[in-house]
Amino acid sequence: MKHATIMETTLIGDANLRLTTRPRGRPIHKILVSFSAAYFAGALVTDLVYWQIPDVLWERFSIWLITAGLIVAGLAVIAYVIDLAGGRQIAAPAWPRAIGYALAVVLSLINAFVHSRDGYTAVVPTGLMLSGLVVVVLLLTAWVARTLANPHRVGG
Repeated sequence: MKHATIMETTLIGDANLRLTTRPRGRPIHKILVSFSAAYFAGALVTDLVYWQIPDVLWERFSIWLITAGLIVAGLAVIAYVIDLAGGRQIAAPAWPRAIGYALAVVLSLINAFVHSRDGYTAVVPTGLMLSGLVVVVLLLTAWVARTLANPHRVGG
């Protein structure tokens, strides 16, 4: 068995340990928004399955996906505020994303209340239409934001 011995210690006095590079990659709020949009889209899929196979399991999946999407949306808002307060550069046309995302979150909150009712009518037709509307709003928001970010680009 070998032993290591520290023979000398060097202390750096007056060291400036600031971070010299800026963090790279996507801001956390954009990642969280993507996750919440995926949860909301998953709720649409489970609503469609429940419409075809009226098993309570699929209705429960829907409400859990909507709830998870709302929780992650709340975390995304907190991360966005932290990014703004920290002076992080936010994408140029932020208002269409913010308005569209806020509309999708409000519709999802209403959808969570609709899904909390008992029985088949908790999903069909109102919950199914709200889930579809949330996905359409998110898709339109992404399209408008992309179009405003690249005004010379036509089409997808």
